[in-house]
Amino acid sequence: MDDKKLKILFLCTGNACRSQMAEGWTRYLKNDVIEVFSAGVETHGVDPKAMAVMKEAGVDISHHRSKHVSEFQDKQMDVVITVCDNAKESCPYFPFAGKKVHRGFEDPPALAKEIRKRGGDEQEQLDCYRKVRDEIRGFVEKLPDNVLS
Repeated sequence: MDDKKLKILFLCTGNACRSQMAEGWTRYLKNDVIEVFSAGVETHGVDPKAMAVMKEAGVDISHHRSKHVSEFQDKQMDVVITVCDNAKESCPYFPFAGKKVHRGFEDPPALAKEIRKRGGDEQEQLDCYRKVRDEIRGFVEKLPDNVLS
């Protein structure tokens, strides 16, 4: 581990989609200045559609695994970023976290489920993943300034 890099943990409900995308983008775009981790208050496995849309963008998260927040409870983090409202509300106490920040993103699986119910096809479902993927990229591109100020 590099002590000079800022340590950031992205936290979501199931560590399946949004936090995985955030971890992937941060490794891809900010690996020189940030040591990144992701976890969930539960573990749901990595969402295959999240993997697919990240791969389209040139970022491979297929090797990621869904991790429970308890794996990080006693690790020093500079910033814990919750990326969904549920994780914000149920985020455990991190005695070794310097700062807690919330930046919520819509839930692609829930959006895709609604589209599927309305008869939407696979491409329409993937489009909501792409939208959130791109929003997360925009957030990560501004790291670390947008969480340290």
